[in-house]
Amino acid sequence: MSKSHKIQASDEAWDEGLLGRDEEFVAVDDGADLADLDAGLELQLISIRLSKSLIEDFKNIAQIHGLGYQPLMRQALQRFAEGEKKMLLQATASEHIKNQRQRESDRASQKAAKARQASTRAPAPQHRPREKKVA
Repeated sequence: MSKSHKIQASDEAWDEGLLGRDEEFVAVDDGADLADLDAGLELQLISIRLSKSLIEDFKNIAQIHGLGYQPLMRQALQRFAEGEKKMLLQATASEHIKNQRQRESDRASQKAAKARQASTRAPAPQHRPREKKVA
């Protein structure tokens, strides 16, 4: 048996190939467990190009929080998407309220205009003094 030296587990060790690439430990995986996990969490594999500095930032932040950097990235993207949806919904609701108030204002203006037109068409009734009856 050969003596192997221990490599501290880290994202960098995996990314650089120091961990996880020793053929002594290679086995064919049917992928069923991972596929089940991904399906259960509704995860979909994507490919995205990010700057090395951004990835490094996520790795550092993730380490502070005791997470892997990929779950942290998922959380960050999820938070962003939720925030954007809320902002868009609020903007849509504000626009709807603004339009509703404008319609109500327009209706009130139309009603007032009709009332003014009606008052200018028909002359105001004239009041005649009543004749006093003499007994």
